[in-house]
Amino acid sequence: MLLQLPAVGVLLFWMVVPLGLAVYFSLVRYSLLNPDLRGFAGFENYQYLWEDPSFLPAVINTIVLVGSVLAVTVGGGTAMAVLFERRFPGRNVAVLLAIAPFFVMPTVSALVWKNMILHPVYGVAARALSLVGLAPIDWLGGCPMLSLIMIVSWEWLPFAFLVLYTSLKSLDPEQREAARIDGAGGAQVFLHVILPHLRRAIGVVVLVETIFLLSIFAEIYTTTSGGPGHSTTNLAFLVYSLGLLQFDVGIGSAGGILAVILANIVAFFLVRMLATSLKQGA
Repeated sequence: MLLQLPAVGVLLFWMVVPLGLAVYFSLVRYSLLNPDLRGFAGFENYQYLWEDPSFLPAVINTIVLVGSVLAVTVGGGTAMAVLFERRFPGRNVAVLLAIAPFFVMPTVSALVWKNMILHPVYGVAARALSLVGLAPIDWLGGCPMLSLIMIVSWEWLPFAFLVLYTSLKSLDPEQREAARIDGAGGAQVFLHVILPHLRRAIGVVVLVETIFLLSIFAEIYTTTSGGPGHSTTNLAFLVYSLGLLQFDVGIGSAGGILAVILANIVAFFLVRMLATSLKQGA
């Protein structure tokens, strides 16, 4: 116990001090444009944030972004895991290529999608549409949230695939053979053998991705800057715009505290669901 105190103390200091400062600044008036005007504000910053017309759209955008990316990555990762489990020439190389996007920096991947794929004039998508006689689409201007979902899903799909593929490799082949002997088809084997086996891995993917997706920022900043309007502004970008663009530390800190509370609530329920799933599978 005593040997653990230095490490635990450093960890607590590393976590508690920034969180304590954020709570303190969220309860005071502190604008970098007028640093002399300071004082205790209570919950005024939270009230201002709640009444801000961009707050509710930011919450909705966060939910839409997280839910859509989870649906794409879990569904796509499961399909890819089942596909790549089959033996075919060059499978190992294909697996490496499939997980490669996960190691690309978010800012770099966002720039690649913005300037090389989704650009309405020079992008690959515009070129493909023109080859079939269709007009190019201004993806980031006309359907920004869909574009953002595609970018973030492309980044996180390899993670989901890798976790689910590793889990599927541990499935005993005799279970599938027994199901086929009993007359089960491919769809029935997938629904009653493969999916139950992947339940724990899917829970891990949902838990880890949700925690990180709640704080997506670099992709939004690089591609849409939260626009057009507030159509792609999530909570993380709203905190950035209030705290750094408007130079209001108090309101920005209040937004950060609300984001932390939301992330902890979601993580709490996800961990309970995962623990329940593990108990049922034990």
